[in-house]
Amino acid sequence: MSRWKTSLAKIPSPVRRYGLAILTVAIALGAALLLASYGFLGVAQPLFLLAIAITVWFVGPGPAILAFVLSTLADDYFFIEPRYSLLIERSGVPHLVIFILIALLLTWFSAIRRRIERELRQSRDELEREVAVRTQQASLLNLTHDTIFVRDVSDIITYWNRGAQELYGWTPEQAVGKRSHDLLRTVFPAPIDDITAELLRTGRWEGELKHVKADQTEVVVSSRWSLQRNEHMSPIAVLETNNDITERKRGEEEVRNLNQQLGNRTTELEAINKELEAFAYSISHDLRAPLRHIVGYTELLQKNASSLLDEKGRRYMATILESAKRMGTLIDDLLAFSRISRAETRETMVSLEQLVKEVQSELWHETEGRNIIWKVGPLPDLYGDRSMLKLALVNLISNAVKFTRTRPQAEIEIGCNDGQKDGMVVFIRDNGVGFDMKYVNKLFGVFQRLHRTEEFEGTGIGLATVQRIIHRHGGKVWAEGLVGSGATFYLSLPKP
Repeated sequence: MSRWKTSLAKIPSPVRRYGLAILTVAIALGAALLLASYGFLGVAQPLFLLAIAITVWFVGPGPAILAFVLSTLADDYFFIEPRYSLLIERSGVPHLVIFILIALLLTWFSAIRRRIERELRQSRDELEREVAVRTQQASLLNLTHDTIFVRDVSDIITYWNRGAQELYGWTPEQAVGKRSHDLLRTVFPAPIDDITAELLRTGRWEGELKHVKADQTEVVVSSRWSLQRNEHMSPIAVLETNNDITERKRGEEEVRNLNQQLGNRTTELEAINKELEAFAYSISHDLRAPLRHIVGYTELLQKNASSLLDEKGRRYMATILESAKRMGTLIDDLLAFSRISRAETRETMVSLEQLVKEVQSELWHETEGRNIIWKVGPLPDLYGDRSMLKLALVNLISNAVKFTRTRPQAEIEIGCNDGQKDGMVVFIRDNGVGFDMKYVNKLFGVFQRLHRTEEFEGTGIGLATVQRIIHRHGGKVWAEGLVGSGATFYLSLPKP
């Protein structure tokens, strides 16, 4: 049998098709002749019609035409008088015509039905392929944990993936067929009509929505809608993808609350700071008059009554006068520090080279007779308040002069690093006593000192004043140092 099938498969397809037509007619003819020999007349035409029907059904209209022609000739030759002749008597014409019409009608009907069934099979195959593709796509969508569902133009859910079930808690059986906005109790960021209009116009929409899950908890999602249209460009479905951003929104809300609290606290601190500055200014200003009296009367006593006092009394008198003068200096520095934050800046183009020369000349009484090597490099011009910037340089350069006092040869270098994109860095470097870097955070605090007053004079306000001036100009200040190996102070200032 297998050999016969293999041999049959090797026969060309047209030969097989037309061979089947000849075979069916031959079988019908043989059966009709056999039945006629036993006295069964009138069965030839039904058998030939059956042969034609079988042929058109299985191999198509071409071989059926051959079967029709062969059946007509066989019927005329063997069964229509005169028999065994292709001649047709008048009485046999109606018989032949009826046979031909029935055969043609049967062939036409069978051909149409076969074509319809072939188209149905093709449609079924295409539908099966489409179902297979859709099933595969649905399986792929179910593999992701993203929330994806599809709804029609009436908002009825037609697809619900596993990610949607994980987020919202409803199974596909519970969700499909429901209105999504009713099921999820959607809260929109804008009127739904406006959102729908944008979706129809652009085919897309993105925004944040609030939904209610199956357990009645609220969730915030970042939602993306994509509109699907048919071949006539009519909208038929919406693919909605949602990502849970509840925790992110909660974090943003907490940050906003913290920023609000911080802003309120900052406002309170600014008010308190202004009150403290006003208080310090007022106290310092009011202390100056009685302090001048103390200094003045102490100097009068020292001048007129020193001869009446012993050595201990004169030492007490000198200590009182020295302390009073130091307190006066401290009050003056405190007043100057308070004025920095209260004064209005008058910004102009300022030459740092000119300011450094002015500061050097003003410090001549402190540098006279000392061996100091000055290294002043090119310095830029910048936009700022000239008097404030000069005060900052006075404090920094006088510190460099003061803390190199113990060196037989002092070295003070002033320069600029212009490597930054939006700013410049001016530095003042010395080879003085330096400082321990673990105390660097104390340098710019008010009344903070890293050296004893007996070693180096000062009030501890100068560097705090420098920091406030630089901050008011939008820059920053910092320092580097090493005990016994000098210090470097840096001023970072914006370019004009």
